[in-house]
Parts: sequence; C-alpha cells; structure tokens
Amino acid sequence: MPDALIEFEDVSYWYGMDTPSRVRALDGVSVDIPPEQIIGVVGHTGSGKSTLVQLMNALLLPVEGQVRVFKQETTSKGADLKGLRKRVGLVFQFPEHQLFEETVAQDVAFGPRQIGLTEEEITSRVERALRSVGLEPEEIGPRSPFELSGGQQRRVAIAGVLAMDPDVLILDEPLAGLDPEGKRSFEKRIRELHAERRLTVILVSHELDAVARLCDSVMVLHEGRVRVCDSPRMVFKQSNMLRDSGLELPDINRLMEVLRDRGLEVRTDVISVEEAAGEILAAVSKHGTA
Repeated sequence: MPDALIEFEDVSYWYGMDTPSRVRALDGVSVDIPPEQIIGVVGHTGSGKSTLVQLMNALLLPVEGQVRVFKQETTSKGADLKGLRKRVGLVFQFPEHQLFEETVAQDVAFGPRQIGLTEEEITSRVERALRSVGLEPEEIGPRSPFELSGGQQRRVAIAGVLAMDPDVLILDEPLAGLDPEGKRSFEKRIRELHAERRLTVILVSHELDAVARLCDSVMVLHEGRVRVCDSPRMVFKQSNMLRDSGLELPDINRLMEVLRDRGLEVRTDVISVEEAAGEILAAVSKHGTA
C-alpha cells in the first residue's frame, strides 16, 4: 500500500477533558488514510465521525495517541497546523450556511486571498474551483451567493475549499437535505472531482447507498472505535455487525438478503443495481432450470 497521507495511532479524544462531565468521543483509534481513494466514514449519531475528521485537519488535537498528517505529528512542537489545514480541506455539513461575501467570486476567493496570492493567481484558482463543481465563473461569479439555489450554494462553499488546492477533501454529510436528483448530481460531481484533481476524498455520510456506490473503502465507527475499514463489498456483507453498530444496510443489500431468505440463491455483497440485477437474473434462471 502507498504511504498513508493521514495516520491515526491509538488515538483517543475527550470533550470536556478536565470536567466531571467529560465525554469520550474516540477510543484508541488506529487507522491509515491512503492517497487518491474515496473513503466513506459511517456510523450512528455520536459514533465519533465528526471528531475523527476534525482530527484529520488539526482543528482538534488528540488527547492520547498520535495523528500524523503528511508525516507531521499534529501535537509536535512547531507543527505547521495552518499549512496542514490548507492541504486537508474540511467542508462542514450544510456548508452553504458559511457563505458571507457579496458575490460568489469574492466568497471563493476569500481563502486564497488570506494566504497572500497575487490577484492573477486568485482569479485563476476561483475560476478553476467553480468549474470543478460545475459552475461557470462568468455566469455565477458576479452573483450574490444568497440568490442561488441550495444546491448551487453548496457547490460554491465547496469551491471555496477547493480554491485552497487541497490534497485531501473532507465532506461532512454533503448529501444532507438534497432531493434525489440533487444527490445523483452531487455524486457525479464527487467522482469527477476525484478523477480530475486526484484528490483523496473523505465522505462522511448516513447515505449508505451512496457510500456503497462511490467509495473505494468504508470505515465503520461505533462508540468511538473503528469496527472495520475495508472495501464496500466486504463491509456491507457484515449485516449483523452493521446493525449492531446502529446502521441499516444499503437498500440493495437488504433486498438481496430478503431474496436469499426466501430461497433464491443470490449473493448479498453486491454494491450496484447492475450487479444485483445480474445476480437475480442468474439465480432465477438457475431456479427455473432446476
């Protein structure tokens, strides 16, 4: 495996560490984030997902253990945390709520302007970032972000992070609140971004069907621990583990389980509609000739 971009070594984190009501959010997490993959992070509410990703870009620092980002320990003396955050971009849930400038172009330019780029460099980054999320700079750039649709606002917010030219893009519940068409469009955009920029993408989501379709690997968190980190096929075949973690199987896998329980000889580890259809047709054909 290529060298990990982000490494967790026996990491624990508490909120309210020095208070009687302290809460442990992560408990002894050891996991590596490899380059150029789309990695899903799933878990029930309160499982530690948001804490995990904020440790990835040093918004939080571990209470115990070590987090290394591009080989740099985030708790080491002299660690360049601002530099790490430029390379690991984090887009929070409902990022459109963070828009604040008068025009889209000014909003996307805010980060690059803070790091002292020339106006020419800023303009180039803004245009590339907007095009990366499917928006035309000439059309959208001069408009107020508050005049756009919710889906467009979300794209603008993500463009603001992309304008910093990160190596890792973390998306925290990017599909929340979108209608089915909006979700399909956003999934397509994530695939294109990943391919175009060779980004490592961390996708935190409750949408397990989307995770199954999009991700190269899936990390399951439960009560602050990583229960498994493996391919979608290997993760979503472990139905008992997922349900014990407070998660439901993706719709396709649930369908295949129902069919299997009713006597149809089908695999339950499929990860796409096309694969499920092929499996069902083969099983029906076999059943009909038996």
